[in-house]
Amino acid sequence: MMSIAWAAFTPLTALVGGVLIGAAAALLIVFNGRIAGISGILANVIKGQREGFGWRGVFLLGMIVSPLVYGLLWPLPDIQVVSGWPTLVIAGLLVGIGTRYASGCTSGHGVCGLSRLSFCSLMATLTFMVTGVITVLLLNPLQGS
Repeated sequence: MMSIAWAAFTPLTALVGGVLIGAAAALLIVFNGRIAGISGILANVIKGQREGFGWRGVFLLGMIVSPLVYGLLWPLPDIQVVSGWPTLVIAGLLVGIGTRYASGCTSGHGVCGLSRLSFCSLMATLTFMVTGVITVLLLNPLQGS
């Protein structure tokens, strides 16, 4: 039998977060003509690409500073990492490789691509979601009652 952790059910903060992500993506494309694909933004900063370095740096800085500002106003949730460093490194590398093969990440495809009705983004997002579900089911099998 499955149960819901009602204490962790936070629809209002999820809605506000989703609206802020959507607004940031919309503002970036309206004012800069660029898609808010985080993996692409980060890759170009790491590569040292000079064109657009300023807006990319500010965008990434905003992603780092935002939770710090939030933490000044409200308590941050407790984070519990249950995997060791080797698992986290392997998972990070697999996600990085996957974003290169998919020509983008969940933010680029799922937020921006779907809003532009991109078929490639639909397929990429479905692949992300199905892979995530399969991973959870394999690593955390449902407990029988």
